[in-house]
Parts: sequence; C-alpha cells; structure tokens
Amino acid sequence: MLKVKGINVYYGNIHAIRDISFEVAKGEIVSLIGANGAGKSTILKTISGLLRSKTGEILFLNNEIKSAAPDHIVKMGLAHVPEGRRVFLQMTVQENLEMGAYTQKITNIANDLENVYSRFPRLRERRRQIAGTLSGGEQQMLAMGRALMSHPTLLMMDEPSMGLAPLLVEQIFDIIVELNKAGTTILLVEQNAQMALSIANRAYVLETGRIVMSGKAKDMLADDKVRKAYLGM
Repeated sequence: MLKVKGINVYYGNIHAIRDISFEVAKGEIVSLIGANGAGKSTILKTISGLLRSKTGEILFLNNEIKSAAPDHIVKMGLAHVPEGRRVFLQMTVQENLEMGAYTQKITNIANDLENVYSRFPRLRERRRQIAGTLSGGEQQMLAMGRALMSHPTLLMMDEPSMGLAPLLVEQIFDIIVELNKAGTTILLVEQNAQMALSIANRAYVLETGRIVMSGKAKDMLADDKVRKAYLGM
C-alpha cells in the first residue's frame, strides 16, 4: 500500500532523515519506534506532503506522491493524525469533524458523523462543546475521528499516547486495533515502544534519522537488545 524509497529530508543544513526506505502492506499495523529526535514525525510529515524529500520516491497505492499537495494525498485515502492532536480549539467537536470531511460529498457527511459518534460515544456527548475545553484523551479521539471523516484506507498516527493517563492510553490503543480489524491500514509512530510493538505486525527502529533495525513486532518484543535499548527492560 505504501512504499518509501531512499528519502532524505533536511531542516536547513540539518540532515534529519537519511536514506530511509520501508513499506506498509494492506491490512497491517506497522510501527516506527525510537527516541525523541530520531525522525519519526518528520517521516510522517514527508509522506503527507507537509515536508519534501530531496531524493527518492513515496508511492501510495502505486501512485507517486512525493511532490503531491497534502489535500490531494488526503483525497487519495491517506490521512494523518498529527502529534499533539492539532484540533481546531475554537470550533466545536462537530465542526472539527465536519472539517475532516472536506474531501467528501455533502450528502455523505451525516452518515459519516454517525459512524464516528458510534465509534467514539464521548464525542457524541460533547458534540456542541468547544474543542479547546476537552480533555487530552477527548482531543485525541477528536483528532482520530476527524481523520476518519476523510475515509482513509491508510491512517498515520503520530504519538497518540502522548500526555495521556495509562487507562486512556489502553483505550486509544484498543481503538487503533478496532480500526485495523475494520479494514484500515495503520502506520503508527509511538514513543511507548512496548505498547506499539504489542499491537503491530511489523516495526522499524529509528536512530538519528536512520532505520537501524526492522522485523516482526513480536520478535522485537522478545529481543534482549531491543528490550534494553527501547523498552527500558
């Protein structure tokens, strides 16, 4: 579904991403793990068109998207839930969700809203509430719901557990698994490596802008080197 081949991304003179290549197959949960500053978020921003790679290819459903506009990428079926949620704080919950549906026909929005509210009952309760007054967990649900309004076939999620209480983290990860079982392919960036590996099919480990390890998630969970370096075990 997604193939990233030899991308290099710079912030000014800083070489942030170095010859990164990886792929995500249809139906998978693939996780990118690594310390802060390893380049995980930069990779997602580059895939979604917010940053540009100087080299390589990014193929989504066999279409080259390295130079595509972000809105065109969303229309193709690739949605990005950014780090820090980035909801529209002065809008209501429902207005945020409607913003996520800008690629869809107006006649479909009511049904799509109902689908999101069914998956996130808390959002239905808060649908007229200003998004900036929601809790961190509720804002994360809203960011996920907003992305789902665009009917993605591939959903990229950046640090969904950030700043959340352990109970909410479990709830968010349960929802990610449910979305995947319902047919959405997931590319997950997550600093909580143990949680990410526990639900992923495969994973890639990043260090200072490079992929240093890849494999099946269950194998990484059992690997002493990975457990010591990334899981604190």
